[in-house]
Amino acid sequence: MTLSPATLSRSAGLAAVASGLLFIGVQVAHPHLDAVTVTSTEMLVRDSLKVVMAALALLGITGMYLRQVRQAGVLGLVGYLLLAAGYLLIACTAFVAAYVLPSVAAAVPAYVDDVTAVATGGQAVGDIGHLATVIKLQGVAYLGGGLLLGIAMYRARVLARWACLLLAVGGVVSAALTFMPDAFFRLLAFPNGIAMIALGWSLWRLDRTAAASAAGTAPVPAATVVG
Repeated sequence: MTLSPATLSRSAGLAAVASGLLFIGVQVAHPHLDAVTVTSTEMLVRDSLKVVMAALALLGITGMYLRQVRQAGVLGLVGYLLLAAGYLLIACTAFVAAYVLPSVAAAVPAYVDDVTAVATGGQAVGDIGHLATVIKLQGVAYLGGGLLLGIAMYRARVLARWACLLLAVGGVVSAALTFMPDAFFRLLAFPNGIAMIALGWSLWRLDRTAAASAAGTAPVPAATVVG
């Protein structure tokens, strides 16, 4: 099997679609987090899927950025680097939630409660060390990267523009939701998840159309691809 840039780009699009679906799926009926619930099998599965989601999202946004690297300019580069850092930190904190917190929950339940409180936009009673800084950096990188990359891609006019706008606006909406109760906090997955699904599909369609044109078949109208 020969890998071409178009094949890799389409694969990145499918990865973005999968990440968006996972991001929304793991938040549906999400239980309240504390020292008891983090030890459940359900949370092990959910947090493990979050690690997979972050890895797929990183592949997806890399493909999106490379597909329009010239059009996105410096703003796109900064946005991509920030969002990529955000997803890397999400993978790290999700790994800690899945495989570290459950092992210490019985010994230091207050610490675990503080970590889960900070992770969901609350305040810690005690000291959770550098993890508090990591969680804050994760939020800044994820929200800021989504905003900047969304604006850059919207201006680039390569992928579906409404999805680019949703990615940008989703960061602002998510920032507001972090100050609301946990049930509302979980809603932050929906705008960004939908944006990733739409952008990934748009990327897949774009390169599929380019491949069809190169093969001499009838292309999909540009309006269908760009949105």
